[in-house]
Amino acid sequence: MKNTERVLGFIFILSVLILGKTFLKTDMLFFRILVGVGFGYTLTRAYTGFAGSINRAYNTGSTKLMRTMAMMFFITCALSAALLFNGDSIKYDLWINPINLGLILGGLLFGFGMSFSSCCASGVLTDLITGLPRAFITLIFFGIGVFIGFPVQKTAGWVKKSWISTPSGEKMGGGVYLPDLFKWDGVKGYLGALVLVGLFCGLVISISYIYERRRKEKNTYIGHNMEIMQDRNETFDSKDYKVFSTSTYNRIFAKPWTLKQGAIVIGMLFTLLMGVTKSGWGASTPYGFWFGKVLMIFGVSADSIAAFTKMAPDSFIQPFFENGVSVQNFGIFAGTAIYLLTAGKFRETFMSEMHITKREVVLFALGGITMGVGTRLANGCNVGALYTPIANFSLSGWVFLIVMTLGGIVGNTLAKKLAKAEAKSDKTINMIG
Repeated sequence: MKNTERVLGFIFILSVLILGKTFLKTDMLFFRILVGVGFGYTLTRAYTGFAGSINRAYNTGSTKLMRTMAMMFFITCALSAALLFNGDSIKYDLWINPINLGLILGGLLFGFGMSFSSCCASGVLTDLITGLPRAFITLIFFGIGVFIGFPVQKTAGWVKKSWISTPSGEKMGGGVYLPDLFKWDGVKGYLGALVLVGLFCGLVISISYIYERRRKEKNTYIGHNMEIMQDRNETFDSKDYKVFSTSTYNRIFAKPWTLKQGAIVIGMLFTLLMGVTKSGWGASTPYGFWFGKVLMIFGVSADSIAAFTKMAPDSFIQPFFENGVSVQNFGIFAGTAIYLLTAGKFRETFMSEMHITKREVVLFALGGITMGVGTRLANGCNVGALYTPIANFSLSGWVFLIVMTLGGIVGNTLAKKLAKAEAKSDKTINMIG
């Protein structure tokens, strides 16, 4: 079965390349699907994700993913500085998001929702294979949340206007562009901005270690099995190397990457995306478009949808594979499938979460809709309001990180209490029966 999956994996790779090049209308769309495949492959092979940085810490005590994410933020900022230093930042669509009530409420809602659904905007795409029922329900209600949040995002001043701004930030979205604070540093503010980002990352890492230490002191630290497996030392001697062997194949295609390897690859892919498209990584906005398309199938006109969302009808009329971010999102899904197939893990992984309870359906739906609404208030998701703004030197990304973490703590705490209450209720029913 594994050999069949591996063959199918390579057939799928060729299909993506051939069909993508043949049927996607522009080279830019083809580039986006390739980058999306890279993101999906890396997120899955490194067993990483933005939602996991909070959920994993709360449920297992391990903050290794959070620390790795902080390292990735700094690396990506350094790479972005290399692009922006001799370029004109105005030519880039930098996501310098406003700092306001919308950002705070949106971050809280997003963190709350991702604790219930165990995924985020990019993670829900990888989880369509690794946890289909959970991800599918989450995606449906995520799209609804984005859709009903569109008019607020487009019209509410408390979402659009920033409490504080810098000169360049005002031109690029109304937020704080960190290099503006250090124009005197001799390198257009990027040295000072990088030092400040380094301090922020160091603070995140320090707090993470302190939290993990306390969990260990209280004997509530259980660790994460996948992280243990990822860090397991491999005993390999080069004298045993053979080009065509099972061990070589497994090292190249199957062995999980470490969190650090995943972070480095994601940072490189992000920089490549930004350099080619002049924009960052976003994922959630098309979910609202997709829901609008579903409404159109049931007879709702594009004009009526546009009037409600305060957006142009073209956003909903445009074919799926002509929207750059939709194509990129499909690539994330495809990249996940490619890794699991070529590693011979597809069937095993796909079947691992096929059974869910009615209670879980409600929780996943709640998680999806709160994340969707949260993205509109915060002007993005974990990639659009967190990673991309941080990589673009926007202070808003760090504010989002704080409030998202708080929302995640509240959501995980509530989910834990609900689980205990359900277990107690089931025990009572069994005793009566």
